Amino acid sequence: MKPLFHKVPVKLESSFSIRHDIKPNFGTIWHYHPELELHYVVKGEGVRFIGDNISNFSEGEIVLLGENLPHTWRCKEEYYQSDSELNVEAIVIHFLPDCLGDYLLKLPEAYLIPKLYEKAKRGMVMSGSVKEKLIELMYAATTATDLDKIILLLKILKTLAETDEYTPIVSSQSAFYQSNDMDTQRLNKVCAYTLTNYKKDITLEEISSISNLSVTSFCRYFKLLTNKTYYDFLIEIRISHACRALVENKVPTEVICFDCGFNNVSNFYRHFKKVTGVTPLEYKRKYLHRVN
Repeated sequence: MKPLFHKVPVKLESSFSIRHDIKPNFGTIWHYHPELELHYVVKGEGVRFIGDNISNFSEGEIVLLGENLPHTWRCKEEYYQSDSELNVEAIVIHFLPDCLGDYLLKLPEAYLIPKLYEKAKRGMVMSGSVKEKLIELMYAATTATDLDKIILLLKILKTLAETDEYTPIVSSQSAFYQSNDMDTQRLNKVCAYTLTNYKKDITLEEISSISNLSVTSFCRYFKLLTNKTYYDFLIEIRISHACRALVENKVPTEVICFDCGFNNVSNFYRHFKKVTGVTPLEYKRKYLHRVN
């Protein structure tokens, strides 16, 4: 799906941006920017789209995104209701690769930083003890000024560069094309409609009408922009919600199957293993073992 270019606002007196946001939701725009992004979800949950990856997110997640990597966070439906009192909270740091000067990247002592930037092009989900270090540094950076702010960014980069406690997000550094406003609005409508209606059968005629295209044109258009069919996209959305329900461990797998829009259990099991590489039971056991 074609992302929209986003201009990250940076104060004239600052070399990089850091925000502590408390909002109704994270927005819905699929976008990219030349800055790297370190994103800590303090509060909130939903589905995130990064490159060619669709996954759940929840509070406590820390993600590093490389330059120009398309992304968006879609909160659960409750956050978009007009009468909702829910808020999401995040600390977000944006910085250009050379924000501290191109010379820094050429220093022999800083050789790990260019390597970090290269790894970040696929996105990185942080895990283990490194998360606690980053959370402490990010909170401190929100109130730091002058040289203290620069020192904290260097400490954050050092922590990220030296750790192996992370998982890559996207399968490859897929190329993409810049979009115009019409493309972006159309695909955001398709995405929003799918996330709201994934539990029911969505026909190609239905989703094509949402995008104001014929079925043939829509299928060609969607495959060209996302490198997957619409039904592949819909199944990934359903599986992401099934994953969340499995780890919550409140209802049987058979109930989750139908709650997520699948019309029979064997079909659900087949698609689940195709997307995740494991069965629902193996996925649940793996998660429960990790948290215990």
